[in-house]
Amino acid sequence: MNRRPDLKLLSTFLAVVDRGSMAEAAAALGYVPSAVSQHIAALERDLGVELLVRRPGSRLILTAAGRSLAQAARSLFEATARFQDAAARIADGDIAELRVGAYPSAMSHLFPGVLAALRPRRRGARIRLVIVETHQGLPRVTSGDLDLLIAYRYLPEDPPSPSDDWDVTSLGHEPLVLVAGPRPDARPWELADCLTMEWTSGHARSPDRRLLHRWAGELGISPEVTLETEDLHSMLAMIGAGLAVGLIPATLLTEDADRPRVERVALPPEATPLHREVLAVSRPGVRHPVVEELLGLLAQALRVVGGVSDPSSGSD
Repeated sequence: MNRRPDLKLLSTFLAVVDRGSMAEAAAALGYVPSAVSQHIAALERDLGVELLVRRPGSRLILTAAGRSLAQAARSLFEATARFQDAAARIADGDIAELRVGAYPSAMSHLFPGVLAALRPRRRGARIRLVIVETHQGLPRVTSGDLDLLIAYRYLPEDPPSPSDDWDVTSLGHEPLVLVAGPRPDARPWELADCLTMEWTSGHARSPDRRLLHRWAGELGISPEVTLETEDLHSMLAMIGAGLAVGLIPATLLTEDADRPRVERVALPPEATPLHREVLAVSRPGVRHPVVEELLGLLAQALRVVGGVSDPSSGSD
């Protein structure tokens, strides 16, 4: 028994089922009746079962096997049609879903506004979001688990860099702001005030910690990091409570009534402005138009964040 019958034979069989006779099926398909009869006979030989009961002068009668095959064949051809439609839409640049990974603060502070702006023009493509740190997301881009990764880089030598595995596009630079908690005497903070305080940053080998030490070395200072955490919201909470000072991405300092109140520390003129670079990482090839629109909106949002000048402004 051939378990993979010829689709042409199945198509003829369904035509016979739908019209109830060999002659009518032949007329619909443009065959001579004998050709239709031969197709049905060949299909029955392939499957090893009788599909139709042929009675002279009456319409054809389906056997139980014939009814089961007709149902299965309809499902097959309907699925084939859906596949062909989907393939055509994909060829025309239409997709059902984009899987996008992004680091936590981008997800909570950049994406809500960006996705709201994108929704009216994304042409039916659903965007599935995954919170993932840069180092965890890169292999998921390579494997195909993510279509796009929004990543960051604190130092130029850090990954991600362009490679054969992915394309990297810079979306802009997010300023890093040195902040401290509110002062009881309401005097503005200066860098000298922070030198005897505890600092908060990531662990010793994390990108933000290495950037902090490189920057501090250029200024000739030695900040004492005693509160280590990889969670920026935890850093911000400790700073707002007056327990430490630290460098915080400007994204987290936009107007938000729920965030801890913090104040900018005035830096000396010789201090290099700090930032982290925000990057889009995807597999090599042409990006879908929705991806390009998403990246354009993210770049625009970063330019707005870059204009943040007073982390204590707004309601706290």
